[in-house]
Amino acid sequence: MKHFYGALGRVALSFALLSTAAAVAAAELKIGFIDAERINRESAPAEVASKRLEKEFAPRAQELQRREGQIKSLQGQLEKEAMTMSESDRRAKEQELSRMTLDFQRMQRSYTEDLNLRRNQELQTLFERANRVIKQIAEAEKFDLIVQEAVYRSPRLDITERVLKALASER
Repeated sequence: MKHFYGALGRVALSFALLSTAAAVAAAELKIGFIDAERINRESAPAEVASKRLEKEFAPRAQELQRREGQIKSLQGQLEKEAMTMSESDRRAKEQELSRMTLDFQRMQRSYTEDLNLRRNQELQTLFERANRVIKQIAEAEKFDLIVQEAVYRSPRLDITERVLKALASER
């Protein structure tokens, strides 16, 4: 029995030493957190990219609005005058409306695809810059780990504001 308690004591002592070592290691570990969505929304490079995309795609957006107006106008005209039009005129207007609607939908799909592609390119550039800044902050402030997704995080770990300021001054 004495031998059993001796072994149990050694296990308890080992466990206590391991727990203490883990606590010391955890106390020395420096962890940070960044909110990637916030960087995407609020950073200076994200705002510049957003304005660049808006300017780049404005002519196409205006053309889509113009064509949508034409379609609505033709639709209204057709609804108003359908009863007084000849069958062939009505059919011709309906075919024109159908053709215009298909062209509009095609243009709209193309616009959306191109905009999403360019937005993804801009986001990729933004996150490359952000990652470079995050690494600089991590090295300068001796962080061991910086994460961007967590179920829970303490506000004291959040370094997003520092990253946003560094990105703004990087211009």
